[in-house]
Amino acid sequence: MTDLVRNEPERSGYPDSADESGRQRHFIEKLGEYVEDRTRRTGKRPSACVVTFGCQMNARDSEKLRGILECAGFELSEDEGADLVLYNTCTVRENANLKVYGRLGYLGSLKKKDPDKVIALCGCMMQEPEVVEKIKKSYPFVNLIFGTHNIFKFAELLCTALDSERMIIDLWKDTDQIVEDLPEQRTYRFKSGVNIMFGCNNFCTYCIVPYVRGRERSRRPEDIVREIEKQVADGVCEVMLLGQNVNSYGKNLEEPVTFAQLLRQVEQIEGLSRIRFMTSHPKDLSSELIEVMKNSEKICRHLHLPLQSGSSRLLHRMNRHYTKEQFLDLVARLRREMPDLAITTDIIVGFPGETEEDFEETMDVVRRAEFDSAFTFIYSRRSGTPAAVMPDQVPDEVVKERFGRLLALVQEISRKQALKVQGQVQPVLVEMMNEQDPHLVTGRLSNNLLVHFPGTPDMIGTIVPVELTRCMGFYYYGTMCPDR
Repeated sequence: MTDLVRNEPERSGYPDSADESGRQRHFIEKLGEYVEDRTRRTGKRPSACVVTFGCQMNARDSEKLRGILECAGFELSEDEGADLVLYNTCTVRENANLKVYGRLGYLGSLKKKDPDKVIALCGCMMQEPEVVEKIKKSYPFVNLIFGTHNIFKFAELLCTALDSERMIIDLWKDTDQIVEDLPEQRTYRFKSGVNIMFGCNNFCTYCIVPYVRGRERSRRPEDIVREIEKQVADGVCEVMLLGQNVNSYGKNLEEPVTFAQLLRQVEQIEGLSRIRFMTSHPKDLSSELIEVMKNSEKICRHLHLPLQSGSSRLLHRMNRHYTKEQFLDLVARLRREMPDLAITTDIIVGFPGETEEDFEETMDVVRRAEFDSAFTFIYSRRSGTPAAVMPDQVPDEVVKERFGRLLALVQEISRKQALKVQGQVQPVLVEMMNEQDPHLVTGRLSNNLLVHFPGTPDMIGTIVPVELTRCMGFYYYGTMCPDR
């Protein structure tokens, strides 16, 4: 099996070459013809399964990929035994890569039984040349590989793969192209992620994201507002504005717009009840943004503010552009301006060169900042990043011991923070039926805490007042109150 490799978009010879959205819709129609032909031949509509690894950005990309497949007529499935399986991959940590390789082995066994099965891979992991070489060598049964910059070309690439006996590889190093108005298939009818920007310019020394997602590029505010208005008309009451660093939104637009200004525009959308966003970089969080959040009736009382380390020395080595003191000052201001704000964070344990003193600085910040919750990670060495070749990599046994101490402290403080709202009545967006008890529904507070309380399926997607009666440390049990 040979490979067809493209590194740049090919535009000549296709209809609507000046209009990428129209051009891709042409290929969606072609996919539809394939689906109808296969349905006639087999008596069964072909099924497709999209499996997502990684962050909210990947989850949003998968909604678009599923939308393209659904628009073409595929029967969407959650079963990897489907006729077409697409893995949308993550590469932030080595373990994510290993998961994909393991699952590919399983798909290979399925394809031996069903040679017509189509297997496709996309996302961040595919932007690593060594990964693609490994797949070509060890998993030659894969039909299609593409990356993060050309996801909008999925219909076109799938058409090519279906017409070819070769592995199709289409990878771009970067792009400034943003394609609007393609189909989507949302995971929830009442809430949605909305990309406001793509890429990252920060180059934290441990992070591979700028290398696989490219440089920052922002969508125009009018396109973002238009997308949200369409979603609200379709039943969405909560949006999550997505970007690797939303605080730097708008800097590269022809007419620069700040993130705070964008939030003001989004808040004016009638019918929209809640606004969330992530992720915020501490170095770019402005006074203007704090003021907008403080005075907003729609922006949720939750801010994710990654710390990564409490050691100013390590923060410098990480290229984070703030110190321990600056971070703590920012948290203090946020708490002062918005006492009901829940602040969550990310923390890395075992960054190269981390000493016991550095780790104790992190513990000190956790005690003083009193995070409502924290995502704690053991440092993952990613080839191609500056940190991967730094001296003084910390021994595994030391990292694991520190990680355990940090986790215990984080959990202790999280439980204390959660207790602050016990007994209160707060609005809850009902998201699903409870997975353990069919008599309960599960919803989310503005501060992002989960709440379980008696309810029925017709409540899903509505916002109801709930008394928070019993704190379980990281979630609540409650009782719905009559409307006030």
